Amino acid sequence: MTRVLYGLSRFCVRNRFVVLAVWLVATAVLLALSHRLGDNSNDNLSLPGANSQRATDALQKSFPAQANGVSPIVLHAKSGKLTDSKYASSVNEAAADVAKAPKVASVVNPLTPQGASQLSKDQTTGYLSVGLSVSPGALSVDQAQQIIDAAAKPAHAAGLQVETGGQLGQKVSKPATESSELIGIIAAMVILTFTFGTVVAMLLPIVGAIVGLACTLAIIRMLSHVATVPTVAPTLATMIGLGVGIDYSLFIVTRHFRGLDEGLELRESIARAAATSGGAVFFAGCTVTTALASLAVAQIPLVTTMGFMAAIAVVVAVLAALTLLPAMLAILGPHINSLRVRHPPSDKQAQSGLWAKWARDIAKQPILAGLAALAILIPLAIPLLSLTLGQQDTAALSTSTTARRAYDLISEKYGAGVNGPLIVVATLGSKADNPNDSRLQSLQKGVASTSGVAAVTPVQLDTAGTTAYFNAISKTGPAEQATTNLVSALRDSTIPKAEKGTNMTAEVGGTTAAYADLASQISSKLPLQILVVIALSFVLLLLAFRSVVIPPQAALMNILSIGASYGVLTAIFQYGWLSGVIGLSAKVPIVSYVPLFMFAILFGLSMDYEVFLVSQIEEHVHTGDDSKTSVVRGLVTSARVITAAALIMVFVFGSFVLNGDPTVKQFGIGLAVAVILDATVVRCLLVPALMIMMGKSNWYMPQWLDRLTPHISIEGAEFFEQRDRDRQATEPEPELQPLA
Repeated sequence: MTRVLYGLSRFCVRNRFVVLAVWLVATAVLLALSHRLGDNSNDNLSLPGANSQRATDALQKSFPAQANGVSPIVLHAKSGKLTDSKYASSVNEAAADVAKAPKVASVVNPLTPQGASQLSKDQTTGYLSVGLSVSPGALSVDQAQQIIDAAAKPAHAAGLQVETGGQLGQKVSKPATESSELIGIIAAMVILTFTFGTVVAMLLPIVGAIVGLACTLAIIRMLSHVATVPTVAPTLATMIGLGVGIDYSLFIVTRHFRGLDEGLELRESIARAAATSGGAVFFAGCTVTTALASLAVAQIPLVTTMGFMAAIAVVVAVLAALTLLPAMLAILGPHINSLRVRHPPSDKQAQSGLWAKWARDIAKQPILAGLAALAILIPLAIPLLSLTLGQQDTAALSTSTTARRAYDLISEKYGAGVNGPLIVVATLGSKADNPNDSRLQSLQKGVASTSGVAAVTPVQLDTAGTTAYFNAISKTGPAEQATTNLVSALRDSTIPKAEKGTNMTAEVGGTTAAYADLASQISSKLPLQILVVIALSFVLLLLAFRSVVIPPQAALMNILSIGASYGVLTAIFQYGWLSGVIGLSAKVPIVSYVPLFMFAILFGLSMDYEVFLVSQIEEHVHTGDDSKTSVVRGLVTSARVITAAALIMVFVFGSFVLNGDPTVKQFGIGLAVAVILDATVVRCLLVPALMIMMGKSNWYMPQWLDRLTPHISIEGAEFFEQRDRDRQATEPEPELQPLA
């Protein structure tokens, strides 16, 4: 691999302007195409085999508009009643105009007998129940806004407040992320300037990451037209793309500076940096990508798609670091040292600095250092024991969004359960003549009498008389655990009793039930996912370091840091600790797929730091240092870069706490906490302490396994040693053409 990367980097150095032009043209083309196609991301939830999916499939055949979901457009009179003549005509006009809008299949007016239940008891509030002729995912933001505007125009003219909930409201209530991205980039610029000591060098990782991120988001936007891409996927890709894009460039540029300090010729330094640290970047990128792609094991379309979208960000970041960055380094040449603000310590100075003292203290008391690390991690992980997976909570969105304001109005006037009705779908083996069929009435009565059900709607029967449905309104909000418990009670007790002795089957569907099914499936798949990721990482580290001791060490360390981050996530969001500080008004459930993604992402990212640290230690072992000295010197060499890389990740991830979407906040805080724990407590304290205690055993490899394992060198030291020997024995190779 080193030979390939070295050849690739030499090519990029020689053809630096061509490589730069290719990247810029490709970025421009991708952005233009994606802009022309538009964004088609959506939160359609497909769960093959789940109870809710069977309900959706049955509705799709007989009640397609209902299967596509209904969204409430809430009309509220701040004075008077909607039934007053000055408002009634506007409500009727709004209903008629919405019915004419594209992609609308049905509209139920609260001022008609059919929609009487949609008018509040005090008659100050009502909502148009809007059914779509297409799935919400096939609806663009502009089309959703057009439907909303059709109702808003006459309603606003009459002085009514108009708010939109459901899929329509969520479609137009996406919080902006630009401030989060900007804060993360500014923080990275400060850290990089301090690390490199020059402003010009600082710009290289930033430019590379931004170009890579632009390509990533354009690709994801285009893929949203051929796959179901969740709305949170681009934001997640932004977080990961920025973080790894800057970090990967940081590793390579740091190695380039080291090469220059060692007296390497400029172009040779660039090529070697891209081949050595670039090898570690390639390995780390493969690890993260593999971990994300392994999410397909869960066999949940939403999870699989999000994993692949995040993996795209990592792949593009690796490509940019291995091709675009060497080209930019070659273009800058010696000017990389321009605008210097400080002189970073040399390797010799580092061996007597703060990190050297830290490493020697660990070496003196490794047991005490290990216990200190565990004393930090274990208490933080304790809240994890009460972790409960939930669903996205509209009630936690910012009040600046129409979806949240609609949610609050409906909760106040009708009850929180109206925001997420459960749809009970019955499939009849023999035809029913009318909705008063005894089987349907028995089912409806049983559901209505179930504890936790506030009301049920009339039974709707299709023309064939074989499929029927009605809504069950919970007494609690869609995201509350009590509602999830109600779904289980209906499925496990109420419906089986109603089905007994009848030629009928029934399912509980709707968005609320679907997210309950998602949480259940993820809970059952999480152990398998953890085993798969650990197994893959074990194999990769075994190949990298030819040791059967280091891979399980790394797995255990990663589990400790991830467990602690899960605990912090549980305390902040599920317990509600510090909720006001992060912009939430109360505690919110942890979205079911967040811990699953966090594990895949963090296990992959933590491998970056593990590989960088252990490879530095291994390098000193190969030069003849004893085990303790190798760990001390390896930590001194790597700690400054690991800390800088981690700080960048922490600021990039942590800045997304400003995002108005609670799910994004959970990703941001969870990832930031995990990275800072992993890079400080684990990599700079626990791992060195454990490796010092293990001594030579760190590098144990059974002979039979050693023979079977292919030889892989991450940073290619052997390749360059042999190359240098060959060059000394032969004529020097021709010099490259001078840099412009």
